[in-house]
Amino acid sequence: MQVSIAELMRHSGVGFGTSGARGLVESMTDEICYLYVLAFLQHLEHSQIVSKGTKVAVAGDFRPSTPGIIAACIKAVNDAGFQVVFCGFIPSPAVAFFGIERQIPSIMITGSHIPDDRNGIKFNKPQGEILKADEQAIRGQLVAIPEQLFDSNGKFRQAQGLPAEDSSARNLYIRRFCNFFERGCLEGLRVGVYQHSSISRDILFEILESLGADVIALGRSESFVPVDTEAIRNEDIRLAKVWAKEHQLDSIVSTDGDGDRPLISDETGEWLRGDIAGILCARYLQARVVVTPVSSNSAVEKSKLFHQVIRTQIGSPYVIVGMEEAMTAGNRRVIGYEANGGLLQADSLGLNGRNLSALPTRDAVIVILAVLLMSHEQGLPISSLVGSLPHRYTYSDRLTNFPTETSQARLAKITGADDQNARDQVLYIFDDQFGDVLNIDKTDGVRVTFSNGEVVHLRTSGNAPELRCYTEAANPARAKEINAYCMRILDQWRS
Repeated sequence: MQVSIAELMRHSGVGFGTSGARGLVESMTDEICYLYVLAFLQHLEHSQIVSKGTKVAVAGDFRPSTPGIIAACIKAVNDAGFQVVFCGFIPSPAVAFFGIERQIPSIMITGSHIPDDRNGIKFNKPQGEILKADEQAIRGQLVAIPEQLFDSNGKFRQAQGLPAEDSSARNLYIRRFCNFFERGCLEGLRVGVYQHSSISRDILFEILESLGADVIALGRSESFVPVDTEAIRNEDIRLAKVWAKEHQLDSIVSTDGDGDRPLISDETGEWLRGDIAGILCARYLQARVVVTPVSSNSAVEKSKLFHQVIRTQIGSPYVIVGMEEAMTAGNRRVIGYEANGGLLQADSLGLNGRNLSALPTRDAVIVILAVLLMSHEQGLPISSLVGSLPHRYTYSDRLTNFPTETSQARLAKITGADDQNARDQVLYIFDDQFGDVLNIDKTDGVRVTFSNGEVVHLRTSGNAPELRCYTEAANPARAKEINAYCMRILDQWRS
């Protein structure tokens, strides 16, 4: 029996988000997950990227649905004629780095930061994440599924059990940082690790402790917590303030569910925005060229810290393409980061006589370590590092369970209009609250710069049925205030 992946996407409710397939857990059946993996491997074979018999690394996060999806994916890898390396439950960048170093494909089962009623399968080629061209090729696959995989009632036979874990990927990831940074470099720092349900919680603790920090575990949870570094929950804002004061911490650090987006606080428990942490990390790593999506804070340009800043659409595949183009143009020390704080490294970087090999996928640990070390080496609290940057502040929030078709149709009234009509639409929507419109950037969604210098950026999420709103202003209270105003307007779009 042959199955069209394009048709499967249309009817299953499981479609492509950033670098892989995502959907409701109830929709991600063994059969659908099996077919997606077959299509991915078939694409790699047809493209002559790999051949049968090649090893494929597989790992997952701590969502309750993840082990079952891993089992279905492993069955597909084996049935397709490849060899499985089961890396266990480790961060997305750890399994991707393992694949890049071994030059084998890798698969990560994760829904990232979104609630655990959803999950996903993230695909990596031996060179790193699949890009949009790969996604289109996977969509176009026709996959043959053996009849013996169905029982007498026509039901797909469920995969059973997981193989023994191979710790090679976990150990390689830890060595990446412990070999690059000097032993004891964090001595004297007192750091809290907000563990929640992050897949990085124990690895991050181990790395920080190995580098000499006094580390305190905080907030460990055995149920999944959807920590979104672009829309931090009010309870996490309150907790950080309490923990910072109670334990006299220099910083609290964490990641989202799959460990590719960092969460870093200053000494008061104030969480840094991801795009501010990205600027600090790129500065510490002595980046010359920075590639970042259009949604990131404009302080990156205003700081004049970098030779060139390149703006892209939102999503790591676009940042990766931007980095590749910068490298092709002869640039070196090329760093990418997203508004969520995840950092991508295009080429190997030398620092203090040590080398950090390229990792062109989002990573959280390098951002955390760079910010901590910059603070420690300069003898300044993290709040002072943030204060040294141009005073541009961002805030973001999202409307969940917002139908994608509705948000796209609403935004299309602006993106599909000519300049004057688009401007009139914006002024009508926001009731002239921000003054005249200086610029409308349609690179990804609608990013409006107003005459008072404030920015409102609206876009449909690529990962879930969510409508996101990013705002930027000259002080944090104002950025939050205008975001709340925009969210009230956007919520009316549901009807």
